[in-house]
Amino acid sequence: MRLLHTSDWHLGQTLHNFDRTYEHQCFLDWLLDTIVAEEADVLLIAGDVFDNANPSAASQRQLYRFLQQARARSPRLDIVVIAGNHDSPGRLEAPGPLLEAHGTRVVGHVTRDAEGSIDLERFIVPLTGADGQVRAWCVAIPFLRPGDVPRVAAPATDDAFDAYLAGIRLLYQQACELARARAGEGQAILAMGHCHMVGGDASPDSERRIVIGGTEALPASMFGPDIAYAALGHLHLAQRVGQQDHLRYCGSPLPLSFAEVGYKHQVLRIDLDGTRAAAIAPLHVPRAVELLRVPASPAPVKQAIAELVALDLPDLPREAWPYLEVRVLLDAPEPGLRAQVEAALEGKPVRLAKIEPTRRVATTAGVEPALSLDQLAQLQPDDIFRLLWQQRFGDDAPDDQLAAFTELLLPADGTARNREAA
Repeated sequence: MRLLHTSDWHLGQTLHNFDRTYEHQCFLDWLLDTIVAEEADVLLIAGDVFDNANPSAASQRQLYRFLQQARARSPRLDIVVIAGNHDSPGRLEAPGPLLEAHGTRVVGHVTRDAEGSIDLERFIVPLTGADGQVRAWCVAIPFLRPGDVPRVAAPATDDAFDAYLAGIRLLYQQACELARARAGEGQAILAMGHCHMVGGDASPDSERRIVIGGTEALPASMFGPDIAYAALGHLHLAQRVGQQDHLRYCGSPLPLSFAEVGYKHQVLRIDLDGTRAAAIAPLHVPRAVELLRVPASPAPVKQAIAELVALDLPDLPREAWPYLEVRVLLDAPEPGLRAQVEAALEGKPVRLAKIEPTRRVATTAGVEPALSLDQLAQLQPDDIFRLLWQQRFGDDAPDDQLAAFTELLLPADGTARNREAA
């Protein structure tokens, strides 16, 4: 059985107000061709399908057209989709009954019965091979908010106990136990999750923190040794978890910020042999539109302008023009900077997305330098809370205070009201 693992499409995302529909469509067209060329049996989409909880009609059409075309071009293809922290679980699941009739299973949120017990059955998805027989079982668990997980009593001797993390681990454990009960001889067990694992390398410019305070990181030990493969979403950099080859983030299919310019975007191909993953290989996604950072590192204005003037770019259709971040090093305010940059780029086939000024900071012995505007722009609400607590009380903020602050930032749907980086 062959699977393809992808995640973090962020359909509808804009890059500094530039629409990216063209890039997403290029990726989806490539993925359709790849499904056919690789003769895939299963497509796993591990969350953050959309960039926000209220996607545009165009973004939704883009998704549903893809799902329809994938099934039309590969009639036996099983598709499993889970919601990420950017997605609206209800909106993603709304067309579920219709999609299931065409081979797509969507798992958006946790449901409970009248007694409050979690419905574990909805997380268990059978996967069929080319012969139409069940070859594997997928434990498909969407992004879990604090109210989604079962309650776990804190041990009296564990001061570092985190009820949220313990609840997530218990839910995965219960769902995996149910999958084991369903699995027959030679049938593999797979897991899907949208979460932040311990040691995962995040992109600070484009990944929204899942839970304020950083307590969302989960250990690799939550996946038992019988899990053939764990298809993870949330982190945009493709990477292994805990140096284990079968626990993977596939990463996003295109760079979602200039911080991701160096990422090698990919879809992962997994070949199952019975109950194990026999081979895992990256399939690199072509980049439809380049992201340029000029100069390569912040430089004085005169040097930056000279490099912009010398910029030699191929003549491409407007939708394929590269995005540009100009990086300048300033000693003092430069009121005419944008005009100089625009004049240097006059007539060039490029889209000016961002001017990133970096100021030289002079320090005085014994005095901490003030944060620059760029540094302030990167701060999250809990960073500010920690800094203020440290200033006022001279110590790190206690976990219970951070948890209380987290609750204040959670709106009705339980997602953190964090600033999304531009």
